[in-house]
Amino acid sequence: MNGDFSLNEEKEINRYITIKIPAILIPAVLIQLCLGSIYAWSKFQTALNSASGVYVWEKLLTQLPFTFGLAFFAIAMIFAGRWQDRVGPKKVATIGGILLGVGYLLAGFVDIIAQGDQLLGFIWLAISYGVISGVGIGFAYVCPIATLVKWFPDYKGLITGVAVAGFGLGAFFLLYIEEFLILSIGNGKIGIAFWILGLIFILTVVPSAQYLKNPPKGWTPPGFTSQSTKMTIKGKKDYEPLEMIKTPQFWLLWGMFILAASAGLMTIGNVTTFIGNTLSDQGILEYSVLAVTAGSLLAIFNSAGRIVWGAVSDRLGRIITMILMFGTLGVAMFFFGIQTEYLFLLIGACIIGFCFGGNFALFPSATDDYFGTKNLGRNYGIIFTAYGIAGALGPFIAGILPYKDAFPLLGLLAFLAVALAVVAEYLARK
Repeated sequence: MNGDFSLNEEKEINRYITIKIPAILIPAVLIQLCLGSIYAWSKFQTALNSASGVYVWEKLLTQLPFTFGLAFFAIAMIFAGRWQDRVGPKKVATIGGILLGVGYLLAGFVDIIAQGDQLLGFIWLAISYGVISGVGIGFAYVCPIATLVKWFPDYKGLITGVAVAGFGLGAFFLLYIEEFLILSIGNGKIGIAFWILGLIFILTVVPSAQYLKNPPKGWTPPGFTSQSTKMTIKGKKDYEPLEMIKTPQFWLLWGMFILAASAGLMTIGNVTTFIGNTLSDQGILEYSVLAVTAGSLLAIFNSAGRIVWGAVSDRLGRIITMILMFGTLGVAMFFFGIQTEYLFLLIGACIIGFCFGGNFALFPSATDDYFGTKNLGRNYGIIFTAYGIAGALGPFIAGILPYKDAFPLLGLLAFLAVALAVVAEYLARK
């Protein structure tokens, strides 16, 4: 054990290693499972846009609540990261869980508020689901990541991937839950689904947040040494946010995140609608079930990609892993939009989800590699604003372009992310 600690501190550390770390990791994953609800928006989007359904909203209006949610998720991360660094993860995650649940409970009143007016309904969902729940997700999201990175500095990529795997996996369960709540209980309406999910989120996230706790200051695992794959900047070990944004490495990471996340977010927000419409046009009666299955598998691969790419990056380095991941994503995006066979659509959705998920293991770890652990919450919150821009860009492109054009265009953006990663690797070796 590190000799700089007192006997009482060493006992506390040993207790956390043997007992409390599992008690932190499990609640962290439970929190992320609930926060991943934002990736299950496509089921609500399908219900709102169905030609034979209750609502029949314009396509763009069904995209925008999701866009608002992603944007306020990213904006809230800036403040949540700063607050988390100052007061610890428990309080911030608790507030996040409350806001997430309250936003969903308020969204449940959409049918009462709108009374069939799609513009009024959109405004209500944008405020309740988009702003309030989006802020709640942003508050809670950073806390498990920052906490676990501090406990596992020797496996940052892997542990971050495990923590955020729940975020992607949450969509897998929630797509089926939403399908059941909307069709079987709500008779095509979405209000009841929002109410039930809001209660579930409050009763899960708030208790789980109470288990998040940082390790003692200055602690590192026994025998820990910095990884050889670490991306370094000559100079200070821990960067303040204003110092960070003056470095070229920050802008490269930020740009890569926008480009790569836009492709994944556009797919996640539209996958069930795109595949459902494609199969429906072919006269396939089971198009709805097959579309939800594809969305669910995307969610599983999204979750798995966070663990796999994170573990790979601990061995190969973040940048090399990013180059491989962005390149694979770009190829998949090009071919996905032109497919009509269900098997190829399914494979494409899985590859896109697998690559998209890796962003959320690699970028927090890269932020820590470059700019240090001390201010990770604040620094990653700033880098995460790229996700908010991607959340606006990807769905917006899907709202104004045919899918056959939108997917290849976003594939080009993924290849542009490869180019930025090559520049980052050059700077790291310089």
